[in-house]
Amino acid sequence: MIQVKSLVKTFGPLTVLNGVDLSVSQKEVVVLLGASGSGKSTLLRCLNFLELYDSGEIRLMGSQIVPQKTDLNQVRAEVGMVFQHFNLFPHKTVLENVMEAPVHVKKKKKEEARALALKLLEKVGLKDKADVYPDMLSGGQKQRVAIARALAMEPRIMLFDEPTSALDPELVGEVLQVMKQLASDGMTMVVVTHEMGFAREVADRVAFMHNGQILEQGHPNTFFESPQNERTKQFLQRIL
Repeated sequence: MIQVKSLVKTFGPLTVLNGVDLSVSQKEVVVLLGASGSGKSTLLRCLNFLELYDSGEIRLMGSQIVPQKTDLNQVRAEVGMVFQHFNLFPHKTVLENVMEAPVHVKKKKKEEARALALKLLEKVGLKDKADVYPDMLSGGQKQRVAIARALAMEPRIMLFDEPTSALDPELVGEVLQVMKQLASDGMTMVVVTHEMGFAREVADRVAFMHNGQILEQGHPNTFFESPQNERTKQFLQRIL
């Protein structure tokens, strides 16, 4: 589903991605770990073409994506993204937030988009909040609406950029529960997170990033119990 080869991304003199290689299979859940500034979020933003990389190659669903020659909105419709901060439209209800992209981007009829939005709100446990505005919701509820909104585009891949890091600790569980359900439904997912329990329980593979490179990756059991790379060992000792 995703193939990244030798990806390089710089911001001025700073090299943020330094030759990243990563492949993700259909229905696989890959968790990216690493210290702040290791390049995890930038890699996700490149996969969704919110950032354009300097060199290397990205293939999605088997096709090489050349930003200058590709309709990137079409790519983004296939690759849903959930951010750390929910980015909901404050002046629209929960239902309208979820309906927005299917109506305006995919040109769905309003009745069809509404039916899909209600189904997705039920999936994330928020059908009863359909007519409420975002400022009436808790952080966990907002993030679940953001997940429903991303799913409304019917993507084939979902990217999560630290989806629980802006939440109070007691609200984290409700968001992770929705993500676990998505994983068990067979969604292909790449997740940047500091939730080690989620990584152990849900990931098929964990990849550790440092200085813009993937230093080590493997099955969660192997990764957490017997890391090979010295930098990975240091990182795990600090956080576990």
